[in-house]
Amino acid sequence: MPLMPFRDRLLLLWGIPIGSLLVLLPRGLLQVRSIPEFLVAWAVSLSFTTVFWLSGRALWALLFRRFPGMHQTRQRLWLLASINTTTTAVVTVMLLSISAKLHGIQLPVSVWFTEFGLNMVPTIIVQLIYESWNYFRQWAENVRRTEQLQSASTRSQLEALQSQLDPHFLFNSLNTLSALIEPDNAAAQDFVEQLSDVYRYVLLARDQTTVPLSEEMAFVETYLALHRARFRDNLRVQWQVPPAAHAARVAPLSVQLLVENALKHNVASREHPLRLELTADPATGSFTVRNTLRPRTAGLAPGTGTGLRNVRHRYELLQATHPVAVSTENGWFQVRLPLL
Repeated sequence: MPLMPFRDRLLLLWGIPIGSLLVLLPRGLLQVRSIPEFLVAWAVSLSFTTVFWLSGRALWALLFRRFPGMHQTRQRLWLLASINTTTTAVVTVMLLSISAKLHGIQLPVSVWFTEFGLNMVPTIIVQLIYESWNYFRQWAENVRRTEQLQSASTRSQLEALQSQLDPHFLFNSLNTLSALIEPDNAAAQDFVEQLSDVYRYVLLARDQTTVPLSEEMAFVETYLALHRARFRDNLRVQWQVPPAAHAARVAPLSVQLLVENALKHNVASREHPLRLELTADPATGSFTVRNTLRPRTAGLAPGTGTGLRNVRHRYELLQATHPVAVSTENGWFQVRLPLL
């Protein structure tokens, strides 16, 4: 239930008695001549209000679990209105039919519509209260999440400003270096151009919340091409990204960070080549980066897990459908990112 338990109890404690009194007003509450008569009328109204309130509350909770997103509000409200109207109409007909039969009278059509309208009052009140509370709760959550994303972006930009090497300066210098390389040195030209492409993407993507998977993949391919110049056959990459997944979005540089971690922390040698698998599955809405797990025993310090924590936090802020999943099995290290 999205409501805080304390607030929900207050609504039930005060809302049901007050609502039961309100629906008695058009039924002649002010013309009641004795306290026993008032208590009997209130008890009956309290019983029906309790039933309508709790059933409406349970229906709203059920539909909220099924359609929780703000973009699903219209669908949820239409279902609530349809089901509540139908249920209230059926209950009203049943109650009035029983009452008419017990008293041996025939009720006019106006009475049926009046009672139906009065019975709809507690139902509408319940739906308005819970839906309004949920709307403002989600609005506050979105504001908080937006502030966190802005804060994370600001921290990232500050870290870039604190860097001793300006990315723009390096990017421009690479272009200058490319012009200075001899035209017949194709390998060097290609390497510098690929390095320029890497920094171009970093500069373009760092201010974006998400990027298309196709763009991230093109960047990762260029990034891996640079490393193949060093690893050669010691690095073996396999791609399985169907076209249907290209339009999905990911957090910028998130796939690259996972590839970088695999290259940084694992052995890649002729005897033990590093195998890297990148797979997208549109059916499950996930992108998986999988690599052979053979940690380096010397050289770089062991990983601290900061990169993975940052990736997890970014996808939480982006309201991913499922969390980032990390697993180790049969000599493979795997990270599964949700497609946005």
